[in-house]
Amino acid sequence: MNAPDMFSLKGKTALVTGAAGLAGRQIVLALAQAGAKTFLASRSIEKLESEACALRKQGYDVAALSYDQTKEDSILALRDDVLNRTKRLDVLVNNAVDRPMKNWTSPAGDFASSMQVNATGIFMMTRTFGDVMAAQGAGSIINIGSIQGMVGPDFTLYEGMDWCVPPDYFFHKGGLILLTRFAAAKLGPRGIRVNTVSPGGFLNRQDPAFVERYNARTFLGRMANATDLMGVIVFLASDASAYITGTNIPVDGGYTAK
Repeated sequence: MNAPDMFSLKGKTALVTGAAGLAGRQIVLALAQAGAKTFLASRSIEKLESEACALRKQGYDVAALSYDQTKEDSILALRDDVLNRTKRLDVLVNNAVDRPMKNWTSPAGDFASSMQVNATGIFMMTRTFGDVMAAQGAGSIINIGSIQGMVGPDFTLYEGMDWCVPPDYFFHKGGLILLTRFAAAKLGPRGIRVNTVSPGGFLNRQDPAFVERYNARTFLGRMANATDLMGVIVFLASDASAYITGTNIPVDGGYTAK
């Protein structure tokens, strides 16, 4: 196999959760462009179907599926739906996230609520589809983390603003890196690779003062854009990364290296 062919996903099937968000849209597009039959999964089926329809018009093989990551029976039904349609799953991207907590003073119940999707839910997705891949003897699971799971917050970025990253997000994304290592150890003998990608902040109509501060905090002098995740996703999903597992790859313009 030559190097370009190693990145091809032709003949493979992928599932992306949280597929309608900033990161999700480019993840889905990258997998579809690389040749994978790609399922978009979320609670909001109407928004997903709109995304899927637009991609099908461009010639990509995509379909929208509805599920609830807080409920194991819904996750099992999603598994059955995927397998009924394709008989296998080669790539899972755990990208779904719930952010009910707004700041340090938010009710404790918001912290507990966020755990259902961002901790328990991701574990259930990884176990359920990891078992599917183990039965096949191959597969790649890609967890979408964050730089906020690698380093502490820089509160100076938010001075004078009415928002800030909440503490539960750091807790979930930090734990995700170690869950990735556990799953990589558990599933590796069955041919499954499990890795984390930790993006930096995405440019998304933030306060210009925040953008200026954030840009100065990176080596490349900018926030992430609408294509910055595409390459690493295809890399980890494909045979190009066949000997990589249990790792965390920051995609952050140098934020965590500074």
